Parts: sequence; C-alpha cells; structure tokens
Amino acid sequence: MTSAQNATRPARRELDLVNTIFLSVSHTLAIVAILYMIFADAFSWWSLGLGIVYFALCGLGITGGYHRLFSHPTYRARGFLRLFYLFFGAASIQNSALKWSSDHRIHHGKVDQPEDPYNINEGFWWAHVGWVLFKDDRNQLTNVKDLERDPLVMFQHRHYLAFIVLSMAVLPFGLGLIWGDPIGAVLIAGFLRLVVQWHATFSINSVAHKIGTRPYSTKNSARDSIITAVITLGEGYHNYHHAFQGDYRNGIRWWHFDPTKWFVWTCSKLKITWDLKRASAEAIERAKATVRAERGLPMGS
Repeated sequence: MTSAQNATRPARRELDLVNTIFLSVSHTLAIVAILYMIFADAFSWWSLGLGIVYFALCGLGITGGYHRLFSHPTYRARGFLRLFYLFFGAASIQNSALKWSSDHRIHHGKVDQPEDPYNINEGFWWAHVGWVLFKDDRNQLTNVKDLERDPLVMFQHRHYLAFIVLSMAVLPFGLGLIWGDPIGAVLIAGFLRLVVQWHATFSINSVAHKIGTRPYSTKNSARDSIITAVITLGEGYHNYHHAFQGDYRNGIRWWHFDPTKWFVWTCSKLKITWDLKRASAEAIERAKATVRAERGLPMGS
C-alpha cells in the first residue's frame, strides 16, 4: 500500500457532494416508487416482479462477481458470466468492480484499523453508509494489478457510467414498455430495488460487524448471522469469511443459506465456473478449536 493508504483517516472529512446528492435523490425516488405502486393507475405488477428479479440479479453481481470472483479470486468463470456480473453489478451503483475490489481488499488487510474504509470502530453508521458520503483519496488502486489484466473488468471501469445507464435505466425502461409501465419499471427495478440493495449490502459492513457469533476467529469484529445472510444472498457468514476469505463459500454447510454458493456450484456443473476453492476441513476445525480454547471451552463443545 502507498503511504497515503497507511495514513490514519483525517480528523476533518470533506463531504462527497456527488455521492451525497445521488444517495439522497435515490432514497427520495424509492419513496416515490412506493407511492407510485399505491396510487398510480399505470402501475403493473410486472414492474414489481421485475424489481424482485433485478434484486436477485444485481445481488449476484455483487456477491458472486464483485466479491467472490473479483475481490477474492475464489473460483474462475467464463467471460459471459463475468460480463453478467459486471453489467448487473454496475446497476448496484457501488463503484466499478476494480474500485470495489480494491476497497474490499484494504478492508480485509486492515479490518478494524484506521485504514479500513468502513471501520466499524468509527461507529455503526459510519460503517453502514457514512464512509460513502465522504471523500477518501488514499486508495490508489495499487492492490488490484491482477484485475487490471482482465479486459472485461477494465472495460467496465472505463465505461462505468454507460454501464450504469444501460443496466439501471435503459433495460428496465425497455422491459417496462412491454407491459405498458416503463416509468414504474425504472422506479421500482431501478431506484426502490437499488435502495433496498444498498442497505442489504451495507449491513455486512455494519450489522455483520456488530451482531452475531464468532466461531472461527476472535481477531476481528466480523460475525456470522443468518439475518444478514438472508438479505444478502449468503454473505452473512462473515466471521467465517474473514477467517477463510479464499473459500468460494460463506455458509460452509450445504443447508446454510448461501444462494451465491449454490449458484457458483451449479455453474461449475455446467462448466461455466471451475477451480472452486474451499478451505480444508482440518483448517476449519483448527480455527474452531482455537476459539474454543481462547474461551476456555472443552474441545468439541
């Protein structure tokens, strides 16, 4: 990391007006979307259905793509799946995959420290959304050289605004034309879905560092929680993820609610993904035994 990244966060923060205005407008339009569904004669249930489908697709763009493929190369994927992730990840408006991955790698390397972009020790709301509202120019993208060699990742990074417009507005509008509700489709699948997804994703930075269990490591604040797992397509087994970030799974038992894991595994059977990485059972048991010993618990409890 550069010296700028290693510096502690400045005491005086500069508001990021673009992010602040966009988040404010998006939340306002999400409320408009709810009122539209209640009062507008043109509202179609197809638009609500599109919003639900979009939530799943954009969620996979973040969890399966931005997170488990690009930030942590826990498996490999064919080009059309990577493009799918990049397209719907852009609709999540959480930065390009390159920038998102860089921030996330810093988070893992400096978790709970001043360099952590969404350090939970700076407060719940800072970790949840405050860090998005203020400028932080320390991240110089020096930790994503591998991703800079991926032409699809770099294409999205260079044309990120176009990706947003196409995935967030043009596609929902076009689909909405089919059932005669293009405005509703953009409001619901675009902005209402976006705001719900933002807070679901943000909960991993906030809720999953405050509420839950720590069966695999007590070295940081990350916690496992079924609540955050449900709303984020499986990302809520966060203590496990911080202990074994190279595992394509977050929920390691087959019955753990981790739709992203199931999706990646299913794709592997179709030869769309491969080289799925998993932590060994022995390493997992050693981690659990270490935590039990730290807590003075008998082995196997």
